[in-house]
Amino acid sequence: MQAKYFSDTDTLLLTFSKNDITETYDLNEDVLVEVDKDGHVVSMTVEHAKIQTDVNEFSYQLATA
Repeated sequence: MQAKYFSDTDTLLLTFSKNDITETYDLNEDVLVEVDKDGHVVSMTVEHAKIQTDVNEFSYQLATA
């Protein structure tokens, strides 16, 4: 997984896999989800990221069973 923030356009790009994108869906006017041929999410684009998310604070936790 990869997260990129483009400050010049206030866009957040979350990439979950390197699969080829076959379709794009608008979740709303600021969020796009791209999927592969099997319907798996490949990436998500968030426009106006500072309004939609707390882009200044990013963390993750790897949980083990």
